[in-house]
Amino acid sequence: MGGKYRITGNKHPRMRRPRRHGRLVVLVVASVAVLGVGGWGTLQLIDVFTGGGRKASAAADGTDCAPTTKASPSPSAKALPEPRTITVNVLNATTRSGLAKKTADELKKRGFKIGDVGNATKEYDKKVKGAGMLLGPASALDTSLPVLGTQLPGAERRTEAARKGAAVDLVIGDGFKELATKPDADRALTELARPEPTPKSKKGC
Repeated sequence: MGGKYRITGNKHPRMRRPRRHGRLVVLVVASVAVLGVGGWGTLQLIDVFTGGGRKASAAADGTDCAPTTKASPSPSAKALPEPRTITVNVLNATTRSGLAKKTADELKKRGFKIGDVGNATKEYDKKVKGAGMLLGPASALDTSLPVLGTQLPGAERRTEAARKGAAVDLVIGDGFKELATKPDADRALTELARPEPTPKSKKGC
């Protein structure tokens, strides 16, 4: 070959283009990744501040789908009779003597009016297995009987439709040991007159 330059030897030099395409591809991929991450982060921030549309709307309306518990207003005290206005007949249905008088004396100390004191009638004599039974007219079911019941917790309560008068009976049963202590009875009477407010469940949606 003619010319100024000659190629000598068995190896021919190769003319290579600069490796620019590889770097360009890497830059493009990195840019796309950065933009993708940035866009995703922006969407997350939008969801946080807007609440995903539905939550934001609920917040704007001031409502919440979660159920809320709201206590109802405290009811006024029940119109229960005072012990001094309740006449109690104390009757012994057991084989143990003296229980009726002893119990009547204690009830009198606690403010109750005492009526008849003695043995139970044949209908109940030796037939009351629990601590006792409270008997009264139908009108006493939510008045006198609950008040008397604070003195002997667990006593069965019954009403007699044909019964006349306002007096109630405390029939002492085989399981009777003693009346509730006065502090416990007073506490029960207070709770009976002023019950706790009842919680009410309300949904916001």
